[in-house]
Amino acid sequence: MKVLVVGGGGREHALAAALHRSGAELYSAMRNNNPGIAKLAREVRLVKETDVTAIVEFAKAAAVEIAVMGPEAPLEAGLVDALEAKGIGCVGPTKAAARLETSKSFARELMQRNGVPGNLRFASFDDLKEAKRYVRDAGFELAIKPVGLTGGKGVKVQGEHLNTVQEADEYLEEIFSHGIGGGSVILEERAVGEEFTLQVFCDGRNVVPMPLVQDHKRAYEGDVGPNTGGMGAYSAEDHLLPFVTEPDRQAALDIIRRTVAAMAKEGHPYRGVLYGQFMLTRDGPRVIEFNARFGDPEAMNVLSILESPFLDVCQGIVDGSLSTNVSFARKATVCKYVVPAGYGTAPQAGKLIEVDEAAVANEGAAAYYAMVSEEGGKVFTTTSRAVGVVGIDDSIQQAEEACERALRHVRGEAIFVRHDIGKADLVNRRVEHMARIRKA
Repeated sequence: MKVLVVGGGGREHALAAALHRSGAELYSAMRNNNPGIAKLAREVRLVKETDVTAIVEFAKAAAVEIAVMGPEAPLEAGLVDALEAKGIGCVGPTKAAARLETSKSFARELMQRNGVPGNLRFASFDDLKEAKRYVRDAGFELAIKPVGLTGGKGVKVQGEHLNTVQEADEYLEEIFSHGIGGGSVILEERAVGEEFTLQVFCDGRNVVPMPLVQDHKRAYEGDVGPNTGGMGAYSAEDHLLPFVTEPDRQAALDIIRRTVAAMAKEGHPYRGVLYGQFMLTRDGPRVIEFNARFGDPEAMNVLSILESPFLDVCQGIVDGSLSTNVSFARKATVCKYVVPAGYGTAPQAGKLIEVDEAAVANEGAAAYYAMVSEEGGKVFTTTSRAVGVVGIDDSIQQAEEACERALRHVRGEAIFVRHDIGKADLVNRRVEHMARIRKA
């Protein structure tokens, strides 16, 4: 079967690799020349991923049967709608359904209208003065979020990133003056606890969960530094997390199922991958946000251990016949991103990077190229993340060790890795923090 993968990052390399393993004939539409995807694809079209007309023309010319969406921007641009209008099935939601991610206020209001549990107190504003007034009058700490897309980097939280009301005011002024995320904001109650991610496959009706993952947004070890698109993530062999119980997971899954049911009820059936970012609080999981696609790096964690043929899963999503029998290996994973030096503030682009893929595999790991570009047989960094390295083994500790061994086979002139991800000290801090919160 001919399958188009849209996007050229680490998430999309993981998608392409899983599809290739299950026998798909791959086609790729991406703006950068990702060598990992290019090696697997029969044909590559270098194109901006929001260029709907060009991608639809490419898909039609290649006679692809299914298109798998990687990033969120083409969803907002209506790529799924345009492809489906030409008879091409899509693993990814329509523009209307993708509002679960592309409009944070839509997601909160949908939950509120339909009585979906796990919501937070919130208020949306398109007026700067009113937003500032709410910050002063709320009576509780807030997360300040642009309503629209910001590449996963637009959220700032009082008491964490913003230490005074003046700093909150300045961030609000920045959002409105620069039109960040559409130039309007949603102010949400700050949830206290530990974050975790539950991703699911969905065909509009059936919801099939994947292993839980914990991402790490801060650039530097010890959870400090600027927010990034994600420096790495880990998952456990039991598909929970060390601080998440099975009842916690079931509560999060119930929230997602009820959200999907609400979307169908309101006339926007959700098909594709739905990513739930949750905060586990003393009162159970609360929704931080939904994403209308796989997370990056979380896709690399879960697709690396997917045992069911990914092509069959995609076909089930498109046909509305998704099997609930999707299996993942009982393995732990630890992903650490190799990024250009200065990533998060002033990344050094255009630097040579070399990956010994065979040596990485021999260490019990996988390497996924991200936002790099191949020129003349050589691979160079851009301003974004470069290579995701995923260690896979029987425990988090062993997977972390495999990841570290594999990282020795990635070399570059100016690269950086956050090494504490998946290490016992950091994982134990998460467990102890959650224990204190439950006790309180």
